[in-house]
Amino acid sequence: MDSIKAALLNLKDWFNWMPDLLVAALILGIAAGVAHAIHKSLRRLVRRLFAERYPNIFAIFTRIRELTGLALLILAMIIAIPIAPLDPGTADVLTRLLVVAVIGLTGWAAIVALHIGADIYLRRYRLDVADNLLARKHNTQIRVLLRTADGLIVLLTLGFALMTFEPVRQFGVSLFASAGLAGIVAGFAARPVLSNLIAGVQLAMTQPIRLEDSVVVENEFGNIEEITATYVVVRLWDLRRLIVPLSYFIEKPFQSWTRDSSALIGSVMLYLDYRAPVARIRDKLNEIVRQSKRWDGRVVSLQVTEAKEYTIEVRCLASAGSASDTWDLRCEIREKLIDFLQREHPEALPRRRNEAVAGAADDSGRG
Repeated sequence: MDSIKAALLNLKDWFNWMPDLLVAALILGIAAGVAHAIHKSLRRLVRRLFAERYPNIFAIFTRIRELTGLALLILAMIIAIPIAPLDPGTADVLTRLLVVAVIGLTGWAAIVALHIGADIYLRRYRLDVADNLLARKHNTQIRVLLRTADGLIVLLTLGFALMTFEPVRQFGVSLFASAGLAGIVAGFAARPVLSNLIAGVQLAMTQPIRLEDSVVVENEFGNIEEITATYVVVRLWDLRRLIVPLSYFIEKPFQSWTRDSSALIGSVMLYLDYRAPVARIRDKLNEIVRQSKRWDGRVVSLQVTEAKEYTIEVRCLASAGSASDTWDLRCEIREKLIDFLQREHPEALPRRRNEAVAGAADDSGRG
């Protein structure tokens, strides 16, 4: 950097016959060009050293490419501005902008560092495996906390940047000192944002929902697709998206089908005639379930759960390893049992009793 500074000083002496504004623009432009050239050379060096041997380290350098480019540009301007023949007012404005840029760069670096650390931590927890309960726990917790931390860093960065300007700083001090009605109004205005921010922290800690959880929200079945700092995206079974405020999952009840395990018990309700052979249907249910690839081998049963005026209610239970398999298994059981009853026991299908009695009366009259 000393050699660059010396070169810029020599350049200033060489072009002292030009107007100061043109010399200043030339010095700042050359400084920016040198910073870009250094950054380009460093990228080539990093690619040569790490791209093939250490792909993970190279991926990190790729993530911070824009960040390092801005850092070199700011460093070049810090060196060049004192050298450039600028009037005090212009130099002061550029210096203030540089301070704001350094604050912004620091906030950006903090966010990038957090995301890189989170990605490295989550590499051991993969979501694309069958038993991904632990992975969903860690991914949900880390990603929600990341978004909360991102918001806080952005707010702090903006606050520090604004405090570098004297008028804004005095306004902020007086606003905090006055409090009173303005503070109350600001509190009410920020209540939705703060409630979602607090809900995000609670959600990350307690985890009532996780990424790819199967849930029923507002009578709609779907999977948790994305959790942001203010809302949750639920991917519904028909590929629609339900957008729900983050605070909803803290304040209102909902169904979670994968809270501790993805395995579920599905039920199929059949309404049959009183002449239905229950024992034979139970044997057929066992046969269907045992031949199905979706059954997880845990639960299968059949019970008569209700006897109504015209029909009996038969409940079939069977378990599967996931919500989608449970749904498919229920449909398979329903279809095959109906087909079985139509072919082998049509008398088991429900019918109106008054029609059956009327038919019997006609037959006795003919006799």
